[in-house]
Amino acid sequence: MAGLVPEQDRRVRLLLESGRPNAAALAFKRLIAGGAKDVDGQWDPSVVLVHRAYLAWRLDRIALALDLVADGWTGLDVDRPQGGGAAQAMGILGDLLQAVGHHDASRELIAQSVQVARGSGDPQVLAHCLEREANCWQLQAMDASGDNHECFRTALGLFDEALALASPGQVRERVQAGSARALAALGHLADAEDRAVQALAAGEEAGDRYTSSIANWALAEIRRHQGRLAEARTFARRAVDMAEWIRDTRLRMRSSLALSTICRELDDAVGEVAALRSLVAVSRTNMRALQTGLGHAVEQRRMAIQAQRQESAAQQAARRDPLTGLLNRRGVEQRTSADGVVARWLAVLDVDNFKEINDTAGHAAGDAVLRGVAQLLRRECRPDDLVCRWAGDEFVLVLGPVPDGPVLAERVRAAVAAHDWCLGPRTQPPTVSIGVAAGPTDFNRLFAAADQALYRAKHAGRNRVEVEGS
Repeated sequence: MAGLVPEQDRRVRLLLESGRPNAAALAFKRLIAGGAKDVDGQWDPSVVLVHRAYLAWRLDRIALALDLVADGWTGLDVDRPQGGGAAQAMGILGDLLQAVGHHDASRELIAQSVQVARGSGDPQVLAHCLEREANCWQLQAMDASGDNHECFRTALGLFDEALALASPGQVRERVQAGSARALAALGHLADAEDRAVQALAAGEEAGDRYTSSIANWALAEIRRHQGRLAEARTFARRAVDMAEWIRDTRLRMRSSLALSTICRELDDAVGEVAALRSLVAVSRTNMRALQTGLGHAVEQRRMAIQAQRQESAAQQAARRDPLTGLLNRRGVEQRTSADGVVARWLAVLDVDNFKEINDTAGHAAGDAVLRGVAQLLRRECRPDDLVCRWAGDEFVLVLGPVPDGPVLAERVRAAVAAHDWCLGPRTQPPTVSIGVAAGPTDFNRLFAAADQALYRAKHAGRNRVEVEGS
């Protein structure tokens, strides 16, 4: 990962691989102290976030790992991925999918990462991605029933290609160790042992317990095929111990299965039980991960629904008049524009002498009048009618098909005039003037016609209904 993630991230990974989980956890805590998703501009965020998700997973920070995976995957162009960084990010995502048991999806993503790596022109990235794909085939071979030699042969071909590309270092040593396991399964024990011993020596010299665990696992299988079961058990136990130290559930599961098989063949019931107990512990870890993932998904869904409801409430509030609770101008324009053509009655009404009410009784009384008019409008209109406070003391009614819109307008006028307003003896009770027009026409034309009728009602003495004849 050199050149693809910051040095701090690589240090956490190296501490993990060397079997120092406590030091790795402390270094990871420092790394994300300023925010796990904060990535310096010189790095590809999708690669760094996916790599941090892998670190969090290994350190049992499962919820954080899922959160980082979601962000990293979102930022990755999986339709047209390009470059070594994208190849590595896809490979790590495949590793994480494999860790939770999604083997088919993992194989597909890792195979795609190999194709992207081939186009990147970086032989080291390609070697790393080939090693991942080879491991997928080995896992499939071990899960398969019956003849699994074809899977091991495919894995060996990928390992050999990676070995030809990899420079001396960690990736090359892991390829050697993994290919030793494939060679052992295919019966090439001498070549297998040669590669496993070389990888084990290099891993121990570098303090790379990941490589050492794979090499010990391969040697356990080689000794088992040679009938040297006691030695095989020793190598398998070392492989299990190292997998536990580096907190790699996949390696721990593979080596625990190998150890339980060898102990069974040795009639070592105690050893078999211990190996199976380790295997159960790994399964519990995976189950906890899946439960955490499910809980995380449910929580994300809950938050999404809550945000959706808040957004909906905000949109509703934006369409409502806070004083009266009626639709505001924006609300009624949205509703009528959605309908297209308004083939109905429209009424515009205005509270007569409203300024005088504010001046004599106060603005609180004026607000009470507006709320009272709104209540009367709701009472007299039907549920399908749109009732709107247009602006100030002006209201708009968009009426559904009725036999006679002016009749309903007259009923509204009479209800306002007859209402007991309780504004005091010095304040004249409010009345309304109403202008009415009929469609079919668009909202703006219909409103203009009703507004003309309202103008006539005002000038004809107020407290009356006028109808636009056209």
